[in-house]
Amino acid sequence: MTIEHAHELEGLRRAGALVASILSTMREAASDGVRTRDLDALGAKAMREAGARSAPQLTYGFPGATCISVNRVVAHGIPDDTVLRDGDLVNIDVSAELDGYFADTGASFVVGTPNTAQQRLLDATREARDAAIAQLRAGELLNGIGRTVEAVAARRGFRVIRDLQSHGVGRALHEAPGSIPGYYDRRDTRRLHDGMVITVEPFLATHATRTHALDDGWSLACPKGVGAQFEHTVVVTHGAPIIVT
Repeated sequence: MTIEHAHELEGLRRAGALVASILSTMREAASDGVRTRDLDALGAKAMREAGARSAPQLTYGFPGATCISVNRVVAHGIPDDTVLRDGDLVNIDVSAELDGYFADTGASFVVGTPNTAQQRLLDATREARDAAIAQLRAGELLNGIGRTVEAVAARRGFRVIRDLQSHGVGRALHEAPGSIPGYYDRRDTRRLHDGMVITVEPFLATHATRTHALDDGWSLACPKGVGAQFEHTVVVTHGAPIIVT
């Protein structure tokens, strides 16, 4: 999506505020003994009350309102009877459609108190997201996102999961400019433009550069080690980018 009018930005802001609020509510409720299915029910209820629809359900028929991934599962985890325990590394990804606008956000965290290794991974992944967003400017190469993420990952001693990428968003969950790698691809000559709406969502891992699909047909897991993700929906401008989530 490309923002061309003020009412479009307002619509996107409303959708962004909703998914950000839902993510915060779910994260606060994620404690020892809680089932991921119950967390998802909180998100689903908030969407219904706001008149919104789950983007993964609407777009792909995903079997949950949100994606909740635990430990080795890094993305597209199905909410089920899994019981969270202190020390679990969890990712919650919330995307929804509200009045024709789609916004997408996500965050990783540890139930209870993270250990030193977990905190290092979380800090590095959040830093990669924020650094990539900070350098967004209309006219610049889109591959600057991957260059920045890869640089942060290397400096922090982590790997980029290459098959999980950022993407265009706004009027659909996934749209132009398509997938945006979290690694530097010198062949990618696409450019950012004013009003472009994208997600910035690096996935960093301790050992993996690729995921593999589990038997449920949805969940993507690290074959070794663990990974983390942080995500915002962002509008590109000639100046500072606008974060709507």
